[in-house]
Amino acid sequence: MLSSTRRHFLQATSTAAASLSLASYVHANADTVKPVRVALIGCGGRGSYLAGVFQSQPGVSLAWVCDVDTARLQRGKKLARGTVQASNDIRKVLADKTLDACIVATPDHWHAPAAILACEAGKHVYVEKPCSHNVREGRLLVESAKRNKRVVQHGTQVRSTPMMIEAVGLLEKGIIGDVKVSKAWNIQRRGNIGKGKPGTPPATLDYDNWVGPAEFIPYQANRTHSGWHWWYHFGTGDMGNDGVHDIDYARWGLGVHTHPSTVTAAGGKFFFDDDQQFADTQQVAFQYPGNGTTGDQKLLVYEQRLWSTNYPHNVDSGVEFYGTKGQMFLSRRGKIAVYGERNRRIKVNVTPGEQNAGKHVANFVQCVRTGDTPNGDIELGHLTTSLCHLGNVATRLGRSFQFDPKTEQAVRDPEANALMSRPYRDHWGKPKEA
Repeated sequence: MLSSTRRHFLQATSTAAASLSLASYVHANADTVKPVRVALIGCGGRGSYLAGVFQSQPGVSLAWVCDVDTARLQRGKKLARGTVQASNDIRKVLADKTLDACIVATPDHWHAPAAILACEAGKHVYVEKPCSHNVREGRLLVESAKRNKRVVQHGTQVRSTPMMIEAVGLLEKGIIGDVKVSKAWNIQRRGNIGKGKPGTPPATLDYDNWVGPAEFIPYQANRTHSGWHWWYHFGTGDMGNDGVHDIDYARWGLGVHTHPSTVTAAGGKFFFDDDQQFADTQQVAFQYPGNGTTGDQKLLVYEQRLWSTNYPHNVDSGVEFYGTKGQMFLSRRGKIAVYGERNRRIKVNVTPGEQNAGKHVANFVQCVRTGDTPNGDIELGHLTTSLCHLGNVATRLGRSFQFDPKTEQAVRDPEANALMSRPYRDHWGKPKEA
């Protein structure tokens, strides 16, 4: 849990970051800023994109690329705008004492382990969303960042998007009264991953190290590069993959700073007849009791349909906030509408714009140099990501459960608690070099 002092500090830094002119930082002369050497862990599509964003920041250089697929590793080397070293072993990368920070853009099951290893090696971390594969390892990452005094930024870019910061600021000032309910949605048409069979990994892929700390299961083509999101072993479903962005600002604008106490869900595979294990359809509700008195409770709702192109407010991702004096519609696609009582439209003056990774990366780099708390600090990331895990657990079990925010455990529910963590294995033998 966040203490009251810590919570107010995080809110203050978030607001202050919004008021600063990041443009002046981005366009500063590279010779006047402290150099920052970064490593890219995971050279897939998202990692490749982030490599470009990081190298666009003054004074930032890509010093290492790391991937257990040699084909991707070779492509990763070409991303660098200068001299770069490459390895398929994260341990060798982290042993470089001149390295300042790591970008963790691996599959989800590696996010927290890789980020923790980086923190323990004294590196700052930009970890892609979701920051963990389960609730327990998210907490371990928070503790590692604190213990090692590392800057860890979670890749939910809405935290550095001026429009979102300003909109949440309006909610905090009471533009629609006391916000009691937020409803987030993730509605889009995903693809069918088919039905596969175990086979032989491609020669380029070190599959054992790709599985890494997770329990080993045989290679199957639609479990790895093209389909890992949809498997319990490796991914977090679309709630953790894309819904996490909208859940983040739904929680932010709702004004809750802890875990929920009750998780309720319904859903399942209503459309896709394929191998994916996670639900394509979900309705999840999280209840926050506050201090337990009438009037202090809050509710966050998440809606997901992965087979539809019909969206509320004509956007695939968004949040509606319901307050005692009105309603706000907000989308990371750059849309906002505010209504007072009786649906009276309220004009607002906010900076238009969609979520922007550039500002989020610039904020991270600035905090690496200054030691400040980033906009998407890992404590915030853990609270948001845990909602994805809790929602998936309730959907998977097909029932509600009570959750203790302090212990981060389901209350008297061994079946749910078994899914708050996972078994791990010691997968490393002798380091293998590309």
